Amino acid sequence: MYQACIFDLDGTLANTLGSIAYYSNRALRECGYREIPAQRYRKLVGNGAAVQVRRMMDLSAGEGGWTEEDYRRVSALYGALYASDPCYLLEAYAGMAETVAGLRAAGVGLGVVSNKPDAWVKAIVARLFPAGGFGVCRGQRDGFPLKPAPDGALAAARKLGAEPARCLFAGDSETDMKTGSAAGMDTIGVLWGFRTREELVNSGAVYLARRPEQILRIAAGEGTDCRAARQR
Repeated sequence: MYQACIFDLDGTLANTLGSIAYYSNRALRECGYREIPAQRYRKLVGNGAAVQVRRMMDLSAGEGGWTEEDYRRVSALYGALYASDPCYLLEAYAGMAETVAGLRAAGVGLGVVSNKPDAWVKAIVARLFPAGGFGVCRGQRDGFPLKPAPDGALAAARKLGAEPARCLFAGDSETDMKTGSAAGMDTIGVLWGFRTREELVNSGAVYLARRPEQILRIAAGEGTDCRAARQR
């Protein structure tokens, strides 16, 4: 049995696509740029707000169609808007609250590590999981590199008192699979998130989960390891 399960946030614990698209498009619009279809944000997020805004600018204005000053204006407005209500348009994934409660009841340590700003992460987790249970909740912080660097995941494992080799890292993107692998953790690629099964498999997911409740079986040591299938 695994000692701990550390989760990504966006597209894993919570469906934040509506929030991200709303605040991003409002910032673009108010700064004079065209909006981006909400589903396009699935591939724009995951590497922190700074990278996301630059990707937004490239898609909205074209590469070379904006300046650093333009970026700073859009980035500042996006940050201010999102910080005003990180839970706006937030959606829970069916079965996730029950899965978190089941892991907690089984004695599995729980953590969150996200590239989203730390205060936003804490607000979202508190809204969706008011019963608590997460021993550590980490977002973007000064002095810590963003995922896929393993620093945040390893710090979370230490706080949970878990050995990295007995931790799971669950996420919906290549960034998350690389984070978990770099930290020496087994990874779960979740298929309800923002990215594709192909991306998760190609980036080395150890397990795949189609529904949140499957994480309970994986944590109990009953998951199907994807690595053998890839080697065939």
